[in-house]
Amino acid sequence: MLNIKIEGVPYQVEEGLTILEAAKKCGYEIPSLCSFNHGECSQGSCRVCLVEATGARGLVASCVYPVSEGMEIKISTPKATEARRTSVELLLSNHNQNCQQCDKNGKCELLHVAKLVGAREGMYAGAKTPATIDKLSPSIYRDTSKCILCGRCVARCKNAHGLGILGFEKRGFNTIVSPAENRSFANSPCILCGQCVTVCPTGALMEVSDVAKVDEAFAKGKYVVVQTAPAVRAALGEEFGDKVGTLATGKMVAALRRLGFKKVFDTNFGADLTIMEEATELLGRIKDGGVLPMITSCSPGWINYCEYNYADLIPHLSSCKSPHEMMGAILKTYYAEKTGVKPEDMFVVSIMPCTAKKYEAQREELKTNGLSDVDAVLTTRELARIIRRAGIMWNRLPEEEFDNDIVGEYSGAGVIFGATGGVMEAALRTAAKKLTGKELADPEIKDVRGLDGIKEATYNLGGAEVRVAVAHGMKNAKVLLDEIRAGKSPYQFIEIMGCPGGCVAGGGQPYVKPCFMPNEDDDILDTYKEKRAAALYKEDRMKKNRLSHENKQIIELYEKFLGEPNSHKAHELLHTSYNANREKFKD
Repeated sequence: MLNIKIEGVPYQVEEGLTILEAAKKCGYEIPSLCSFNHGECSQGSCRVCLVEATGARGLVASCVYPVSEGMEIKISTPKATEARRTSVELLLSNHNQNCQQCDKNGKCELLHVAKLVGAREGMYAGAKTPATIDKLSPSIYRDTSKCILCGRCVARCKNAHGLGILGFEKRGFNTIVSPAENRSFANSPCILCGQCVTVCPTGALMEVSDVAKVDEAFAKGKYVVVQTAPAVRAALGEEFGDKVGTLATGKMVAALRRLGFKKVFDTNFGADLTIMEEATELLGRIKDGGVLPMITSCSPGWINYCEYNYADLIPHLSSCKSPHEMMGAILKTYYAEKTGVKPEDMFVVSIMPCTAKKYEAQREELKTNGLSDVDAVLTTRELARIIRRAGIMWNRLPEEEFDNDIVGEYSGAGVIFGATGGVMEAALRTAAKKLTGKELADPEIKDVRGLDGIKEATYNLGGAEVRVAVAHGMKNAKVLLDEIRAGKSPYQFIEIMGCPGGCVAGGGQPYVKPCFMPNEDDDILDTYKEKRAAALYKEDRMKKNRLSHENKQIIELYEKFLGEPNSHKAHELLHTSYNANREKFKD
């Protein structure tokens, strides 16, 4: 332990901390912008966290300067206070301050810090950084006029995925953050996961909004239905002041009904359906000598990465559509037929934790009878915005249940899809039954749970040894993919999720910023993935049925409509193909 003083008060802190981290542990909030998540991004570039410290010649950036034995730190001296204020005022002078029109209004860290330091309006006037507006991508919107060059997005892309999609382009006053050559996200090998959006402190990076599409569908009198991914219920409440890890299922359903949706479905029905198809596909490959290892295909960010970088491994991908696309296909065929709704009159909205789902919904490969399976995708954040727009008071909402008259029933296995390892666990629960004819003694397969970058396990299923692996984030996935490419992979089944932590930490989830979460502890950035995942595992335990193959509506769907898993009709509606010829860059 090191002995230090902050504002003359003695403290003991761990060795190796920066001044910023040490101060936070001691109960001091030093304003900062470029620093994020315990050094994930700390360049000292924004100069907002300047303090005085013994042994230093002048003011130091507390996010990169380490504490040392006997150090005395002064945060609130006139010199430090004025320097921080000047830094923020200079950032504001170059910033597009159309705050009323910005979707980040209320969650903008620049404005939060400006208030903390007492920044004065209009202190510096001059030229603005030339604005690049990139709205070609169906998933991510970029506005360089709101960028403060903090570098968080650059660091997150590198750290989460090992990619360098974003970087600093041009020089001096004209510096911007963008894909190479200031290309659009649409014309780059970006996987559209939205992790860059989750760390942007301003509105420079945002999801492309589909709210107008949904509004138009209502205005045209469409039969508008909605489905929600499991990860959404584990995070939506955070937008309204609930603690991280609070299940908001009932209130979410009630809010969606009050927004006017004809039916409110759970995508978990589609997750159970995915398991039936995927588990059958896996067992078929094992028995018939098919391409192994088979890799899950639920994450569109991962699919994008594979098409760009590992097109030769596409035969390893499961041909199954993702759960919400399966759900959309069933709604526009089986459900439409049962209810007498014309498929062309039905408008399917998916509430997803993911920005890549917006692109996925527009893929030509994901159409049934010429109609897109899903017509619009809203992120968890977008759903929160339209709830607030409608004047719905979250705390006064009752607990309501999903519609499940024909489709919508779901198992606990479907719920855990939102956490890394969840798809693998759900699939193994059903694969064990199909191979052995018996249920697992314990449906909780904990070897594939947790936040380790790569998890692996071996299971004896019906006398056959099945080796599996789970990876989340492309940086971890690359390790497994390179093994396959080299012919050295020992696995039969691999789950890959694009976002670190899985869907609970998707690019469309609520921002996790301690400064906007007064009810949370200082270390929420270390634990929010675990807390959201824990909420899903809790719901799994609460479900009477925890097995996809025991979903009665799924069984009836096969008996009355699909025939059996992997049947010809099931392949027509529930399976797809991927683009091995997708270009890394488009002209």
